[in-house]
Formats: sequence, structure tokens, C-alpha cells
Amino acid sequence: MKKIYLVPVLLAGVLVSCQNKKEAEDKKLADQAIAIHDEIMPQISSFDKATIEIDSILLNLNAIKVANPELDTTTTRTELTSLKVNLEAATDNMMIWMKDYSLDSTDVAYQQAEVDNVTAMKKQFDDVSKESETKLSPFRK
Repeated sequence: MKKIYLVPVLLAGVLVSCQNKKEAEDKKLADQAIAIHDEIMPQISSFDKATIEIDSILLNLNAIKVANPELDTTTTRTELTSLKVNLEAATDNMMIWMKDYSLDSTDVAYQQAEVDNVTAMKKQFDDVSKESETKLSPFRK
């Protein structure tokens, strides 16, 4: 008779143990997603400043051409317009991710997918940051 009571108790113990591991895993993944977010989020202010700088350069491109006659304004306009689109896309992706992200989700697959999403966003931020530095450096004094 004692063995009959022992089986449900052991089964309950195993289930609770598995649930705790699952909760620990989803918490770990959520913390990882937020850590990556916190690492790249501050770049948005520099992206915003870069878009303003691009607008200023494009607005004054004729005057810049006078000071630098060798400047290919068509290529410059195309490159800077593309850079601005990339900067805005990175910023928009972050805003959408923050709006849609559910920190409280206990679904491990969801949290893993979000870690993957924010990791891809980190790469996007790194790439556009390098592109910005490369394309804007000739215009910075």
C-alpha cells in the first residue's frame, strides 16, 4: 500500500523538477535577449544623429562639391540615401522588436527565437554602424 502512495509523490516530484528546469531555461534566454538589446539600444541615438547629418550633407551637396570638385555627387547621393535607409531600418527593427517582445513568456522556443532575432539585429546594427562610419567620415571635420 505504501508503494501506491509513493508513485504519485515521486511522479509529482519529477514533474516539478522538469518544470523548474524549463522555467530556468526560459529565464536564461530572456535575460540573454535583454542583454543583447541593452548592448545595442544605445546606438540608436548615434543612428538618429547620422540621419540628420546625412540630410545636411545631401542638402548642401552642391556647396560641398564646390569645396571638393572631385566629389562624385551622384554616387555620394546614392550611397548616403542608401545609408539613411539602412540606419532607419535598423532603428525601426529595434522599435518593432521592443513592442512585440514578451519578456514574461515561459515558452522556451519563443525565447530562443527572440534571442536569435535580437542576435541578427545586433549584426544589422554592427554592419550599419561600420557603414555609417565609412561613408560619413569623409564629410566630418
